[in-house]
Amino acid sequence: MRRRTVLTAAAAVTAAGGWLAWRLPSSPVPAAAEVPTATAKVTRTDLSTITQVSGALGYRGDYTVIPQGDGGTLTALPEPGKVIARDEPVFEVDNRPVRLFYADRPAFRPFTAGMTAGLDVRALEDNLAALGHLAAADNRFTAATATAVRRWQRATGQAVTGRVELGAITFQPGPIRVTAVAAKLGSTLRGGEPLLTATSTTAVVTIAVPAGQTYLIHAGDRVTVTLPDRRKVPGRVAFLSPVADEPQPDNGRGPQVTVPGLVTLDDPQVGANLDRAPVQVGITDETVTAVLAVPVTALVALAGGGYGVYKRAGTVRALVGVTTGLFTDTLVEVRAGDLQEGDEVEVPSS
Repeated sequence: MRRRTVLTAAAAVTAAGGWLAWRLPSSPVPAAAEVPTATAKVTRTDLSTITQVSGALGYRGDYTVIPQGDGGTLTALPEPGKVIARDEPVFEVDNRPVRLFYADRPAFRPFTAGMTAGLDVRALEDNLAALGHLAAADNRFTAATATAVRRWQRATGQAVTGRVELGAITFQPGPIRVTAVAAKLGSTLRGGEPLLTATSTTAVVTIAVPAGQTYLIHAGDRVTVTLPDRRKVPGRVAFLSPVADEPQPDNGRGPQVTVPGLVTLDDPQVGANLDRAPVQVGITDETVTAVLAVPVTALVALAGGGYGVYKRAGTVRALVGVTTGLFTDTLVEVRAGDLQEGDEVEVPSS
């Protein structure tokens, strides 16, 4: 669902209480009594137009944990929803914890003295350094690496060998949030079979933009996300696909083609425990700063075309022609030589 907050000029005038078109007079005229009126001040402010789209709060990334090594019996498994950080156990095999280390690719061999250099060695050392067991990381398994491994093993209650067996750790891109567990306690591990699935802990919002409206939304646009508890949190459009999804039914009005997008939140932890929650995303399309603005209902249509406002000074009013700029739900940018910040303009009182 989408709602454009910009009003057309015609709608703006209709909203003004059905005022008729007027010709600009050459001199001030007394206040008319046909329509009950009040006054509003001309303000200097920032205005923005907002496009509203529906979204769903979730978590970035889809990860699969696949056990490695010689196998064994599963003696501990996490519950869905559990968040696991670096060096924490993900599961246990034969009562031995398999711990989480951060890396973009899986391990494929044991880590031990004499092994060839490689990116997997660098990943191991990066984690040992992050845990405070190694001063500096490279991509070679040196005596310093073996010493760091022994420190880590001692700190975590493992057998102190200076060697990391394949399957003793699982490499994932970062902290994980368990979404589903496929294995059962007591089962025997079989290499290559997924044990559990997870996501990152970074909250994001997926959006589906009607294909005909994608020109209004761009990567980098600022957004305000309204959460189910009515909190409003800031974010940004991170991605808008160049390819539309398959048409989906739209509330009985027939198939609707949409374009998927992704919104990141300024605070990626703000959506914790709200997985798959529906949200509203307000995307800022256009912004003007420090402009003069009046209520939309202050506009009157002029017989010769264009718009004006009635400027009030006590019981005397003058019809002032204005050039309109950006419209929002309630305010409109106006430019006129005879209007200043703080002036009062006439608006319908009901």
